[in-house]
Amino acid sequence: MTIALKSAGIRQVKNSLAKWLITLGGISVLFTLVLIFMYLLYVIKPIFESAKIAPVTSFSIANNQQVLATGLDELQELVYIINTDGDINFYPLKTTPSSINVDTQIDRKFQESLVDNKLTKVINASAEHKLLLDENNNVLLVSPKFQSSYDTGLREVIPRITFPLGEDFIPVDEQGEAFLHLSFAMDDERAVFVGFTQDKRLIKTTLIAEDDFSYDPEYNIAYQQIELAINQVDEILVTPDLAMAFVQSGDQVLVFDLSDDMDVALKATIIPELAQSRAKPMHITAMALLSGGSSVLLGDSNGVVSQWFEVATENGRQFKQVRTFKVSENEAVRQIHTEQFRKSFYTVTESGEMGTFYTTSEADLWRGNLTGNIPESFVISPRADGLLMFSNNQFQLFSVENEHPEVTWQALWQEVWYEGYPEAEYIWQSTSGSDDFEGKFSLVPISFGTMKAALYAMLFAVPIALTAAIYTAYFMTPGLRKKVKPTIELMEALPTVILGFLAGLWLAPIIETNLPAIALLFILLPISVFATAFAWHNLPKTLKSKIPETWAPIILVPVLILVAYASFSLSPVMETHLFGGDIRQYITNDLGINFDQRNALVVGIAMGFAVIPTIFSMAEDAIFSVPKHLTSGSLALGATQWQTLIKVVLLTASPGIFSAIMMGLGRAVGETMIVLMATGNTPILDWSIFQGMRTLAANIAVEMPESEVGSSHYRILFLAAFVLFVFTFVFNTLAEFIRQRLREKYSSL
Repeated sequence: MTIALKSAGIRQVKNSLAKWLITLGGISVLFTLVLIFMYLLYVIKPIFESAKIAPVTSFSIANNQQVLATGLDELQELVYIINTDGDINFYPLKTTPSSINVDTQIDRKFQESLVDNKLTKVINASAEHKLLLDENNNVLLVSPKFQSSYDTGLREVIPRITFPLGEDFIPVDEQGEAFLHLSFAMDDERAVFVGFTQDKRLIKTTLIAEDDFSYDPEYNIAYQQIELAINQVDEILVTPDLAMAFVQSGDQVLVFDLSDDMDVALKATIIPELAQSRAKPMHITAMALLSGGSSVLLGDSNGVVSQWFEVATENGRQFKQVRTFKVSENEAVRQIHTEQFRKSFYTVTESGEMGTFYTTSEADLWRGNLTGNIPESFVISPRADGLLMFSNNQFQLFSVENEHPEVTWQALWQEVWYEGYPEAEYIWQSTSGSDDFEGKFSLVPISFGTMKAALYAMLFAVPIALTAAIYTAYFMTPGLRKKVKPTIELMEALPTVILGFLAGLWLAPIIETNLPAIALLFILLPISVFATAFAWHNLPKTLKSKIPETWAPIILVPVLILVAYASFSLSPVMETHLFGGDIRQYITNDLGINFDQRNALVVGIAMGFAVIPTIFSMAEDAIFSVPKHLTSGSLALGATQWQTLIKVVLLTASPGIFSAIMMGLGRAVGETMIVLMATGNTPILDWSIFQGMRTLAANIAVEMPESEVGSSHYRILFLAAFVLFVFTFVFNTLAEFIRQRLREKYSSL
């Protein structure tokens, strides 16, 4: 009695302990899933935040001369001005209190006289180059540089001045006329000036380096006059690649081709459609080049900024208005300032109202009024994390938080018109060969690729896995089942990298070489199975009785081998007589279908083999678990085995079978190595079985090691992981819901 009570107490303790351990394990799993979900959201959240601009410091300077240009170093520690005396003065920011009275003047840290005579204009040739125009109408190119020094034990920024084209002034116009407008751009070998003179001439001056401007400022100079049918020019812009010059004249922009050193031709004329009214006529009021120089931005007096770039059309390449931005309801756009490395731009209206926009994503990032007037000088820091404005001898410095302007919900999931493309498209292209090209982060192609890979894998795996499960669970003898089932389930342990390796390097070339055989196999194998079954059914009972019932399906093995052999033997004959000896050329040229060696067909077969064990094991268990009294009762009432299978067994096991299919689908959606090695990894939207794809999982595996931590690319990859997480969660939730409904419906059987 005592022993029994003690045993019962121990058992109760064990049961309680097991209960609490199981409960703790379940809660831990749920908590882990919630943590994963929250961490993904934490990493993703910053890419959807708007820009933030906040004041940092402001101060006034003592300056008796007109300020022609201002600048800012990369670390926002020094600002400088260039005045009409030809002096450049540097002012420290780090030593300046965060709030200084406007009337307080701060001392110069460094001053240098650039020229001996007066300056009339300073042109911002680029972020680092300043083009000085003197009273004799000659130019000098200067480039302020900033170097960190630790001589005092602390980091100190030391400014210096370089002269990329030499320290002598350059006569841009051989006639010596004054310039009304002048623009400039250069590379290592050439420097190009395009200017409009006081006597109404449009000229081009080219400096051709004898060696390299980076090492030797020696050059040859060539003068050209550009034919111009108009006598008014409002602004000139030369692209950084020296290929084009945009000349604004009234409400039109003339585009000149500068690629030919011997001749400058009119390439195109941009005439925007301006909404006119008698009360308020509309005009072009501002022009700027977007980063890279492929797009031009035009602001008008109706508060609209339009983006134009070249597009390939049936009539050749033409400039088209791609998108517009409504900057103001009733004020003209007076200034447009673009970032150096991104497609962002800032606008300033007549009242000083500012806006921040990103072209490709069409993002309206920030609006506000920082200065209350139109600044005399507007400088974007090289890292795009600060703004420097100057007016009335007062500097104002602002910090900018705008790390992910290229990411919007529209850019991720809708068609986007990128520079150089003929139309809006879904594109994933995270890297490029040059900083002039922006990353393209559409999740549509890789989400589509995920669904495409899973679909073809399931089309291959589901019929094979389910038929195998039905035969093993319902028709196979117990002894044989004990050997077959573990053998198939053992395939689950096969590393998918091995399957991907075999698919990419062995299976793909075989399929490419024997496409007619593969097509025949898909047709003849099902036919041969049904034909063999029909022949077996009609055999005399005396013959069928000589073969054990459990061994009857083995008859299919030689039949299938024979059909496969015949298919591959007939493949060359079919290719010669039906497809002109080259079926791949026939598919590509005659049918117009692109063919990639590593395509959806290869993926479907390879990933199907990876998914088959999952579906087979769960479906077989579900079918085998159908109570025997149900099948016995059905057979006793006169139903055949097939009637019992279809009307009783499969219906009763349908919840488990459906769960098996959905688990296989989830396995296919999350597969990485097979699709990575066997698809060509091309992010395209094409249902063709002969085209590859890129999936979410494979994309994350490939690009995550190369992405910069905290970058837009990095966070979008986490967003891709979140989308994959949502996909599988939705699939599993839907599967569980349908499984429960099926269980409730057929539980009474």
